[in-house]
Amino acid sequence: MAAYGLYTHIASNKFRSMLLLAGLFALVYVLVYAGALVAEVVINGNGTVAYYLSHALQDLKVAAPVATVVAAVWIVIAYFFHQSMIDAVTGGHDVTRQEQPRLYNLLENLCISRGITMPKLKIMESPALNAFATGLNPRQYSITVTTGLLDALDDKEIEAVLGHELTHIKNGDVQLMVVAVIIAGVVGFFGELFFRLFTNFSWSSGSGGSWSSGSSSSSRSSSSSSDSKSSGGGAVIVIIIAIVLIVVAWLLSQVVKLALSRSREYLADAGSVELTKDPDAMISALRKIENRGELPGATSAVMELCVDNPREGFADLFATHPSVQSRVDALVKFAGGHDPGPLPDLAEEPEQPEADQPEAQATPRDGPAPSPHGPWDDASSTASPPPVPAPSPSAAPIGNPAGNPMGPWGRH
Repeated sequence: MAAYGLYTHIASNKFRSMLLLAGLFALVYVLVYAGALVAEVVINGNGTVAYYLSHALQDLKVAAPVATVVAAVWIVIAYFFHQSMIDAVTGGHDVTRQEQPRLYNLLENLCISRGITMPKLKIMESPALNAFATGLNPRQYSITVTTGLLDALDDKEIEAVLGHELTHIKNGDVQLMVVAVIIAGVVGFFGELFFRLFTNFSWSSGSGGSWSSGSSSSSRSSSSSSDSKSSGGGAVIVIIIAIVLIVVAWLLSQVVKLALSRSREYLADAGSVELTKDPDAMISALRKIENRGELPGATSAVMELCVDNPREGFADLFATHPSVQSRVDALVKFAGGHDPGPLPDLAEEPEQPEADQPEAQATPRDGPAPSPHGPWDDASSTASPPPVPAPSPSAAPIGNPAGNPMGPWGRH
């Protein structure tokens, strides 16, 4: 589906997202098939590869309705209680206009300007700089902002972040991401379940090549060594196939989440600029949030919903968000913004003033007059600024310290 503008990009993204979600749901049946392979080997350890594959396919047809019901129940539970679970993990709580008038008014103005239903507003007590939106329908939509973000950003930057989260809600990104996290959770749950079941059984090659539980492995035996060579190898191959299917299903579930989230962050940044008409505010907010958004105690599912999900090193391979630099570059290129550059790390900021403090305190001790406040101020007087000094050396004030021969226009 070709996309030529912002709105066609949004429509194209929704179409691709629905296909990805359908594929994500299909991974549940892949895991069920892998579990059926393991079950067939446990039941009969003397079969061939073709025997196991055909019988596992029959088991899949029988178990598919049960797997569908279990996944549907999981989704229903998450539909009604996902916000309560997220609040329990993050500690977010609802706030009113009286409690946060500044934040509430900024969000309300954005909603009124575009006719968007006002979502609930939540505050999370954390020094981290981040925000995220959640909800599956207009009655559940909410935006959570950390106290660290409120303290570090000015009104225009906070408005840009709120516009980013409102765009996620308006474009339907929140629903898709929540559903993707839920289905990926189902895939992870089934994968872990099958691995646990698999590790509870051991391969007893000395007794003829059969799978048995830890408590009954010594009691099972085979009739001949020829059966062990012919059928035991088939069971091992099928177990390897099952393990590969489980690992591939889990990896694909993570890749689908990456595809859903990364592409939508650029659109949310663009939507924020469309709402606020201020690309510089969005760029400045991203620069302040950069490497300062890690929420302590938050799960990876919650971090995937945030404005920024910082990941470094090997973890960056599974990062759900594009880098701040690439997002800023896109805003500069397509929205005409101006990039101030990355901000210094918080750990380096308090050290600089301490290193410069002795030099700053040396000036008032050496001279009788305070340092000037501007290029036209007289260093020996606190009165109104004098007229423009003449280029002649005699125009320099008598009380000017000898150690400072530089003037506003060069050397006197």
